[in-house]
Amino acid sequence: MRWFRLSTTICAWLALSGAAFAQEQLSIRCMTVEPDEAERGRIDNVVRRNGQMRAALGFEAAVTGGVIDVYFHVITNASGNGGVSNLQIFEQINVLNNAFAQWGWQFNLVDTERTANDEWFTAGPGSAEEAEMKNALRQGGADDLNFYTSNPGGGLLGWATFPSSYSSRPQDDGVVVLFSSLPRGSARPYNLGDTGTHEVGHWMGLYHTFQGGCAKQGDLVSDTPSERSPAFGCPVGRDSCKGKNAPGLDPIENFMDYTDDACMDRFSAGQDTRMDAQFTTFRLGR
Repeated sequence: MRWFRLSTTICAWLALSGAAFAQEQLSIRCMTVEPDEAERGRIDNVVRRNGQMRAALGFEAAVTGGVIDVYFHVITNASGNGGVSNLQIFEQINVLNNAFAQWGWQFNLVDTERTANDEWFTAGPGSAEEAEMKNALRQGGADDLNFYTSNPGGGLLGWATFPSSYSSRPQDDGVVVLFSSLPRGSARPYNLGDTGTHEVGHWMGLYHTFQGGCAKQGDLVSDTPSERSPAFGCPVGRDSCKGKNAPGLDPIENFMDYTDDACMDRFSAGQDTRMDAQFTTFRLGR
């Protein structure tokens, strides 16, 4: 981590690898165990108390940006399948910077490591192979991003860990994405790099925009309209939670939905506030 400005102010993503991604085969995209309602409440109470403590000590409640060092791990099989080029890695970092720069965050590639290992190449979330891979390769601290590319199979696009998980499972921390979801990859329509953006959003503390369906609490961000279920493709005008208690069209352009990469282009101000608070509480300087 390099610098921060101060202010007061995993998820698995399923898809079929290759060119054709049928929506009916994408009805379950999240494989990471997300916190239940009680745990989400506990996490946010910790965040709230941390902000109050910082204020009492004369600091501002949360950092509002900084430079996050990235350790990039390219996992291939023994034959070299799954390789990504330096250009693809460079463009993936650019995608992250374009998505987060408005909110004060930058990503700085400090190291790229390439490893050929058949078991790690196909490791799924929560598997012994994933644990072995991360224990061997992970670098840095809580505020450094470890970004893994591989081919876990089963239609997986990627998964991530949440900031609140770091203290109990530091070696698990990071994001894993399907290698062909990087820019110039073959996983159309998920090959512009926003699988990485989505998973890093989780790594920064965000839930899916459809978390909780049409419930008022939803993703715990007030300015992302509720949506009953994930959106696929780019269904302009979709409104799955009609009624006075859930105003606004579905946030299909938000990076934390499940729409095509070409449809996604934004985080909200409320999501930025949540990322700042979560990062400050669970990652900053740890």
